[in-house]
Order: sequence, then C-alpha cells, then structure tokens
Amino acid sequence: MRSAELTAPHTFRLAEMAIDDPGPGEVQVRVEAVGVCGSDLHAFGEGHVGGMPNVYPMVLGHEPAGRIVKTGSGVTGLAVGDRGALEPALYCYHCEWCLSGHHNVCANIRFLSNPNYPGFFRELVNLPVSNFQPIPDSMSYGEAALAEPLAIAMHSLGLASIGPGETVAVIGAGPIGLMTIAALRASKAGRVWAVEPLAHRRELARGVGADVVLEPDEAVKEILAATGKRGVDCAIDCAAGAETTGQAVFLARHAGRVAITGIHSTPLVTLDGSTMRRKELTIFNVRRSNHETHDALELLKAHPNWFAPVLTHTRSMEQIDEAFAIASQYRDGVGKMMVRP
Repeated sequence: MRSAELTAPHTFRLAEMAIDDPGPGEVQVRVEAVGVCGSDLHAFGEGHVGGMPNVYPMVLGHEPAGRIVKTGSGVTGLAVGDRGALEPALYCYHCEWCLSGHHNVCANIRFLSNPNYPGFFRELVNLPVSNFQPIPDSMSYGEAALAEPLAIAMHSLGLASIGPGETVAVIGAGPIGLMTIAALRASKAGRVWAVEPLAHRRELARGVGADVVLEPDEAVKEILAATGKRGVDCAIDCAAGAETTGQAVFLARHAGRVAITGIHSTPLVTLDGSTMRRKELTIFNVRRSNHETHDALELLKAHPNWFAPVLTHTRSMEQIDEAFAIASQYRDGVGKMMVRP
C-alpha cells in the first residue's frame, strides 16, 4: 500500500508500506480522509512535537475516517463496507493511569503518528475494533475526521468544568479553537470571545458560535471592559504561542481557570506568577481526549451545519506537499485541511 512519509522537515515522499491481514479482534480499514492537525504541522516544520523529536522516516496523520475492507477472526457487529471514525490511540488498559480512568496518559500508549507508530497518511490500517467508531450514511468522511479534534475540545471543557452560562475566552481560532467554540456552543456556555490574528479565522469563529471576535492586541482591554474588569470564568489557550498562555492568565477572573489545549513549540513558557497567585488561578493542561469520541460524533451528527464551513480544503495524498504548505502558511482562507489517501 502507499503511504506518505516525512523524511526531514518540510519533506515528504510517497512510499510503499507492507500490511498484514487484520489479526483477531481487528479490522482493516481503507483510510478515506485525514485532517491535518496542528501537531502534524509542528512535526513538519519544527522536527518535533511538544519536546518529542521526530524519528525519520515517519508517517503522520491522526484525525482519520475510513471504511472496513477486511475483518479479523472473532469480530462481530462490524462488516466489510462499514464506515467510521478511527481512534489513533492504542492503550495498554493495565497501567496505573488506565486503571484509574486516565487512558489519555497511559504509561504505555501507542499513538499512531508518533515516532515508530505510523499514522494515517496511508491507504490501509489495522485497528482493534474498539478503535472503530461507526458513522451514519449521512456523515461524510471529512466530517467524521473532525471527531478526533472535537473530542479533544470536549475533553478540555470537561477537565475545566465549564458550566452553562459561564464566560469563556478562546485564544486561537485554528481548527482546535474552532472545535472548542462549537463545543462551548453545545454546552450552553455564556458569552464566548474568540481571539485570533487572522481575519478569515475570525469569521470562521463567528460562524461556529463565537459571540465576539477580537484581534490579539485588543483582546485584554476589550474583554476586561466588557466584563467590568472581572475577566472570564475560563480562558482556553488553543494557540500555545509565545504570548498566548500569558494572555490567558490576564483574561481569567479571580479564582478562575486557564486551560491549555495547544502545544507549545518550546518547553519553557513565560507566565506572570504574581498574577496567577493573586488570582488563585487553576491551570489545566489538556492531553488529547479521553473517550469523548462518541459524544463528538453525536454533536457532529446533530449539527452538521456548524462544522461544514470549517472543512475548507481537500488534497490527495499525491498533493500532500501542497496540503502542508497551505496549512502551515495559513494560506487561501484555510480552516481544516483534509488529505485523501
């Protein structure tokens, strides 16, 4: 089967990859759509993701959807032709963290698209049946591929305990920020501000449910003025830029929360410790999702009109260089870029 391998920063090649028949309890899936994630862009442009260096060659891509082409022995309830969203994380289920319900920080996690665990920029993949989430005929593969980032957004809201009516500032209206805004809309949060430097992303943020969209330079002044200098109940940093987490600290109210969903390019982040202490802020760090995919698919099914405008671009695997150039340079009004293996 064909795959797209990253062989150096900014360098892909198409290659052949062997694949066995699915084993017991596994399905073999033809990958039909894969979203380009921000972490893929870190690996592509920086040579590492969150402090984990690339190991070349490697196959990226972890926001997939596809259809079953073979089933292994013992598989019941699924059949050839079934369509679904695909979970990229393989857990051990017996470590301390799995046994306590924190599967997303499994001590032995194998995350498909990390070094030594090929991701989904390939034609076929074998997965345990638990990693295949069926989707209705009415849902496109592109929509289903949004389940992975939407599940992360939903996990962040649960982790930060955002309740109905609470005010939220979302910093960064890239794909994960847009999914966060949509999840806030579904959770019936109160006023939601989106902070984003790119005009086309501010418009996408407005379309998925942001009440106010702001450029970063005006965000702190405008949000504090709008809240009577109180600040928001929770500030969610989906950008993880050089200054965005620090901005979140200034935007959150006293005894408020900050959730960091984005991945920083550097391990050290500058924060105002005095402000955090005086406000007694609680800081949440978000690591992927933890079994929220089913709920994400239900939200995608219930409100496809919210998400359709986010799906702006699709390229074939032969065009993966162009796909990453557009996504990494924020060109052509790109929201979510999909690759079709």
